[in-house]
Amino acid sequence: MNQSHFFAHLSRLKLINRWPLMRNVRTENVSEHSLQVAMVAHALAAIKNRLFNGSVSPERIALLAMYHDASEVLTGDLPTPVKYFNTQIAHEYKAIEKIAQQKLIEMIPDALRDIFEPLIDEQQYSEDEKALVKQADALCAYLKCLEELSAGNNEFLLAKGRLEKTLADRRSPEMDYFMDVFVPSFHLSLDEISQDSPL
Repeated sequence: MNQSHFFAHLSRLKLINRWPLMRNVRTENVSEHSLQVAMVAHALAAIKNRLFNGSVSPERIALLAMYHDASEVLTGDLPTPVKYFNTQIAHEYKAIEKIAQQKLIEMIPDALRDIFEPLIDEQQYSEDEKALVKQADALCAYLKCLEELSAGNNEFLLAKGRLEKTLADRRSPEMDYFMDVFVPSFHLSLDEISQDSPL
């Protein structure tokens, strides 16, 4: 039986820091970001189904979100201002990302490839799936900005403004619900969010 380096590569996502050009109060790595995006994407899908007549699979959405940045283990996390500096750079980075996704897929044993390929290859996402993962990704970046700003780090002020525009562009009823119900707590301290549920 041949060995596969697939999960050994994925385990290194924890070594790739996000926001590399920004001063961070607390460093965030790609692995923990992916978990948060998976949780938020799952919630968005559940909200869409339960409250807005959606028919997506929250479990599949969570899996897609879990793997959405897997290729960064090969490419690193390119800062957003660089990635989208102009259309040529954005286009070239997408091509590099696609090559990295394919390289990861090729590491998976043939007997399992059909399970993991649709999770890693974004071209196999439906439009609804793509939209929900992108919404969750932007929401989590926005939440990171709120956390940094709450800790007094004004380095994230412009990023917060940029992400507010991104969220407005990706707006949906399920995102509005999440923003109204869950996001305000991110402005509060631990004591404030613990008041109503003492241990």
